[in-house]
Amino acid sequence: MAKGGKGLKGKKITLSVAKNCIKITFDGRKRLDLSKMGITTFPKCILRLNDIDELDLSRNMIRKIPDSISRFQNLRWLDLHSNYIDKLPESIGQMTALLYLNVSNNKLTTNGLPMELNQLKNIRTVNLGLNHLDSVPTTLGALKELHEVGLHDNLLSTIPNSISKLPKLKKLNTKRNPFPKGEEPDTFLDSIKRLENLYLVEAKDLCTSCLKKCQQARDKLNKIKTVPMVTPRKPIFSSLVSPNSMAKESQEDWRMHSTSP
Repeated sequence: MAKGGKGLKGKKITLSVAKNCIKITFDGRKRLDLSKMGITTFPKCILRLNDIDELDLSRNMIRKIPDSISRFQNLRWLDLHSNYIDKLPESIGQMTALLYLNVSNNKLTTNGLPMELNQLKNIRTVNLGLNHLDSVPTTLGALKELHEVGLHDNLLSTIPNSISKLPKLKKLNTKRNPFPKGEEPDTFLDSIKRLENLYLVEAKDLCTSCLKKCQQARDKLNKIKTVPMVTPRKPIFSSLVSPNSMAKESQEDWRMHSTSP
């Protein structure tokens, strides 16, 4: 990987080029896909397309994200993975419609993550994997709608309790971090797994017919769980970018050839 992308001349993105890269998703949303285009600087011309719903700038050589990115007030999906970004702008906290944020495989440190991230109250998925984080930002503990968090391939030695208290968290990837031997967050991961078995009502509050249906559904689920697996287990983080353990040694190759998340 070139150091910080210095000395590289990137492709110039014009407004006309950007417009031609807008696609309509299956659910009718506007997605601007500028991935794998050799871009070295954030193309300011795309700010004129601030009505888009999704923006993909992944697998480029971008080093800085400007404060003006907050003009994308409708943006629900932002993919910046596999660039050279070492800091996110404070203005990202103003993008309150965001549901998905992927900044994996960059050069982010804990100090490069602004406190304003705690304003993303609707966000469901955050991928911070393959960076240089030595601690988990406390801001994540304020994001009560989080379902999935990627923290793999960083420099973490512990996971704070604020993460374990997130009410809707279902998936957490902490693989390949230097946790002290014997102190990996197994207990924490178990607490997330147990969320799948929580009952939201008590038996005494159900009528006989409803209680019977719930018990039958529970028994059926338990039978399924006891059936031996005959196919490879599905990766726990199928919707998060999670390259293999050799990714740090071959990030540039992964950047150019990995499939989209």
